Amino acid sequence: MTFDEYQQKALTTMLGGHDSMVAKTILALGVAGEAGEVADKWKKILAYQNGEVTSDDVAELAKEMGDVLWYLAVLAESLGLKLGDIAKANNAKLASRQTRGVIRGRGDNR
Repeated sequence: MTFDEYQQKALTTMLGGHDSMVAKTILALGVAGEAGEVADKWKKILAYQNGEVTSDDVAELAKEMGDVLWYLAVLAESLGLKLGDIAKANNAKLASRQTRGVIRGRGDNR
């Protein structure tokens, strides 16, 4: 499945619209909330399991990452963006940074 195919399928599970500023804000907060759940699960693996990742942990992390992806897909759509285009642009940006020797560093526009 491509990112764009996923994005179209994600839209079929959206409740209500995504065009209002309130809807876009809820989607953006959803990205942050679900990313926080990924981080929290990872923290618990580190803190309570000495960093030992089980197959159950991987399955749970994958579910939360899927939730992040869903929110990103719908938020992107609400802004007129396609996930495939975002992925291509990000890959090109990182390749450029690597070529220029600035993959590590500070600032978005390096």
